[in-house]
Amino acid sequence: MMKTIHNHGFAWASLGLVGAAVATLCLARTGTAEPAPIAPSPTASDTSFPMPKPPAPVAAPVIAGQRGGPGLAIKARKVLTVPLEGVQYVDNAVVLIKDGKIVSVGPAAATAIPAGYEVLDAGEQWIMPGMVDLHTHIGGTFDINDAVYLTNPGLRVSCSVIPNNDALKVDVAAGVTTVLFIPGSAVNVSGQGVLMKTGLDKYEDAVIRNPGSMKLAQAGNPEGWTVGVGRSFMNWNTREMFERGLLYAKQWDDYEKGKGPKPERNFDQDIFRWLASHKTQISTHTQIFQVVMSTLLMVKKGFGLDVYIDHGEMAGYKLAGLAKDIGVNAIIGPRNVEVPTRQFINWTGSNPEAILGIAAEYQKRGMKMIGFNTDAPVIPAEELFLQAGMAVRYGFQYENLETVRGLTIVPAVTSGIADRVGSLEPGKDADLVIRTGDPADPRSSVEIVFIDGKRVYDTKRDRRRF
Repeated sequence: MMKTIHNHGFAWASLGLVGAAVATLCLARTGTAEPAPIAPSPTASDTSFPMPKPPAPVAAPVIAGQRGGPGLAIKARKVLTVPLEGVQYVDNAVVLIKDGKIVSVGPAAATAIPAGYEVLDAGEQWIMPGMVDLHTHIGGTFDINDAVYLTNPGLRVSCSVIPNNDALKVDVAAGVTTVLFIPGSAVNVSGQGVLMKTGLDKYEDAVIRNPGSMKLAQAGNPEGWTVGVGRSFMNWNTREMFERGLLYAKQWDDYEKGKGPKPERNFDQDIFRWLASHKTQISTHTQIFQVVMSTLLMVKKGFGLDVYIDHGEMAGYKLAGLAKDIGVNAIIGPRNVEVPTRQFINWTGSNPEAILGIAAEYQKRGMKMIGFNTDAPVIPAEELFLQAGMAVRYGFQYENLETVRGLTIVPAVTSGIADRVGSLEPGKDADLVIRTGDPADPRSSVEIVFIDGKRVYDTKRDRRRF
């Protein structure tokens, strides 16, 4: 017994010494500890300890277009600029890039290339902005349980992000440069997503905004929570969550304006400060006419929060006129069509022989801000462009590049990041894709992808991934 006690005492003493050493090391790294004595260096005459010369530092290669590098000029047969308003493309154009940003876009014949710029001639190929997918689950690991409570606004997927993971590398190869990585839809509110770039190695470089959205699922999956809940209870519970969260946000706003006491911090409700100040949006898993109507009337008209339709099928498009009037955009997917089953006929009142294109049905009712998503891995993330192609196959009109806009500027505006991505305009991030033709044509292919001016994918340098 005495020996055992003695050993434990020795072990604790040893751990104490190790802990002290570790603490000293940590303090030294922060510059708050006494520096350890330094042994004297051998003198030049001491031949027993020759001191090799340290190798000369190797300078990192300076790459044109990236931060700190020379400028890059890219020439192409057609450049799809797709700003929110104005001219949507330039033929026989040149794009100038410097320090990861777009400097200018214009006709090659009228745009001077500054001295020192490297020139990349893409020949007959097209250039477009990097695509934006506002519904994906491949940004990291599936290691959060979003089904604890019926509403979990405090959960964050940002802690599970794995930048430039294998799935994202394939996404890059298809020209997708920005994604909204979100939690699932097992409950009404499963947490917060993060807007991030696909092909960058460090989280700090990849993240565009965190929180990227609050994920709301009005129905479709949450009915199965615990013993089962109906829509009436879900709507009541969700509304009560919004009321509490927005009251919390107002208390903080009053405190910061000197109109009230400092509230107690509530980690679960912090997201409502972002929502109330319109710094982020609600991405809503909403489908079926009644559920889409609930989203529009409760979230947008009732609480005045920024929200967009995610999914929106099963006759949800019959509310396109209302959605357009109150400023709610539609990001369609993963379903692109409604098929003539008895269930769909009952919901839509459609011709039992008809296969309806969902994007086309929104478009027919006046909706202009229509985008596309994959819900990856439900639809493979690299097939985002094919979502637009399928929409065209089933009636979506794209005389004014609506397909390209639905892959780029529409989701960028919808998610509040159009100041950085979504179109090729001066001052924006140099996220662009060089491809062989129309993005909605599955016969065209991606050849080179740039993110922040960095060439993250090149089929002549890298193995073709898709």
